[in-house]
Amino acid sequence: MLTPGDKAPEFALRASDKSLVKLSEQREKNVVLLFIPFAFTSVCTKELCYLRDSLAEYEKLDARILAVSVDSPYALARWKAEQEFNFIMLSDFNKTVSKKYDSLYKEFGLGLKGVSKRSAFVIDKQGIVRYAEVLENAGELPDFEAVKQTLQSLNS
Repeated sequence: MLTPGDKAPEFALRASDKSLVKLSEQREKNVVLLFIPFAFTSVCTKELCYLRDSLAEYEKLDARILAVSVDSPYALARWKAEQEFNFIMLSDFNKTVSKKYDSLYKEFGLGLKGVSKRSAFVIDKQGIVRYAEVLENAGELPDFEAVKQTLQSLNS
């Protein structure tokens, strides 16, 4: 499992607008990298609506939000439009990045395999993990106060 101080694994994923987003190209800001199990589900929608509504707080903390799901870019585009999400949404359809970040269930509910665990990482401008939280219970939300405190400490 990744821990604070580790180098964040590099990745390149397709966004909901089909553009290619690379972690290494996000270095002008700190990154809040979130893994979510499924688009359109209640807890995932609650989590991302919270982030949508508090995006200004994260921007003041010099952070960019990247939300990752194993859903296709097409599903993410529809969900983003429906919920008016105002941050980058990335498709890890092939599950490579979820594996790199130790954020993949071996088996999820209903016998589904290859679903991202709800996770939160803060990655600084040098590409170092400063906060890592991987939840086993998909019904729980990350500790966003701890995420914000970590971001504040990076700006001190």
